[in-house]
Amino acid sequence: MNFYAIRAIYMFEMARTFRTIVQSIVSPVISTCLYFVVFGTAIGSRIQQVEDVPYGTFIVPGLIMLSVLMQSMTNASFGIYFPKFMGTIYELLSAPVSAFEVVIAYVGAAATKALMIGLIILATAHLFVPIKILHPVWMLSFLVLTCVSFALFGFIIGIWAKNFEQLNLIPMLIITPLVFLGGSFYSISMLPPLWQKITLFNPVVYLISGFRWSFFGTADVAVAISLSAIAGFMLVCMGIVWWIFKTGYRLKS
Repeated sequence: MNFYAIRAIYMFEMARTFRTIVQSIVSPVISTCLYFVVFGTAIGSRIQQVEDVPYGTFIVPGLIMLSVLMQSMTNASFGIYFPKFMGTIYELLSAPVSAFEVVIAYVGAAATKALMIGLIILATAHLFVPIKILHPVWMLSFLVLTCVSFALFGFIIGIWAKNFEQLNLIPMLIITPLVFLGGSFYSISMLPPLWQKITLFNPVVYLISGFRWSFFGTADVAVAISLSAIAGFMLVCMGIVWWIFKTGYRLKS
């Protein structure tokens, strides 16, 4: 394995983040703080507890997951789209670097950025509400798996997109509504029975439910099912990435 190539691409992507630190890190953290103020104060004053957890504390996992999902996809999609846009992708494809090494570098960098933001938001949340994590190892595991799987998904979007409009199409019009409707700010047990069943078709529900379980020990969906959902999504993304490099889909044309 060409570790020098992996390190070079990885460090380049990480350097790009620190060159735009306000946009890459500060902005999503501030946005999450605003969610705390709006939801934790305005709605929290009306909803005291959800599943025996103070509402302000209850929404912390959902807010972290919201930022992590979006940042993983955005960083990975922009990371691979710009070489396509600038035409430097051909230099990368002609270099003595395998597709596996390219994916590790780009996806690893995007996942690292998202993980950093998730941990910063978690630390920031302590300034607003008391937080106790019952299963810290599982919390970190869910966070890392989510970062990697959605970075893979963002990598696919970056290759698929032909322009900046398409680059933002799926994250803004599909993923964001799924996250908001996936129990980020509420428990699906609060919904009418019919909507509870409909909500289970939302894949984001399983991610947020498992992540919230690692904090409070309660979940809308069985933890084993949440882990299976994340693992299954990751395998599907890996299969699509393998097919893209095998066929050269939107890479060599």
